[in-house]
Amino acid sequence: MTKKPKEPVHDDEAEPLAGIGAVFRGLGSFVELLGNMVEQGEHQVERQGAFKVKGLRDQAQGVYGFSIRTGLGGAPEVRRFGNVRPSPKGPVVSDVREPLVDVFDEGEEIVVTAELPGVAEEELTLTAAASVLSLETTGTRRYAKEVALPVPVDASSLRRSFRNGILQVQLRKA
Repeated sequence: MTKKPKEPVHDDEAEPLAGIGAVFRGLGSFVELLGNMVEQGEHQVERQGAFKVKGLRDQAQGVYGFSIRTGLGGAPEVRRFGNVRPSPKGPVVSDVREPLVDVFDEGEEIVVTAELPGVAEEELTLTAAASVLSLETTGTRRYAKEVALPVPVDASSLRRSFRNGILQVQLRKA
């Protein structure tokens, strides 16, 4: 007997989402994707999509995606983004999205980039403490993420630039 997959629910209304299985089937086989990356010598692959949440107003939209990057050692790093998250009851669609974030160790400083499409700079709040950078936005497109940094940083050194939905943050190492 085959178990029926759990249907995702929306955080606010806890109603099941219809058709989410078809969305994830469109992503293809994860193992096959990794195999193709190795065969073709690719170092980064990204897939994303969106869907309307049936019965939860036109504004309710699920956004999901993942990015796979292989390093010099060949071990893949999988990062997810969007507002579809796992829960004990199955996938959940949240009002807040998780942005795609990259962290780079640049010698004397740590550089963090985040993709925040549809956000104005004045809607963005950043805080750094020890080895965590928190970002949050307000407005119609809401994003939030706590980014684990590889080393402690000097929070007072935080510099940021924001252009065309791309945030770049520079922090001196402590």
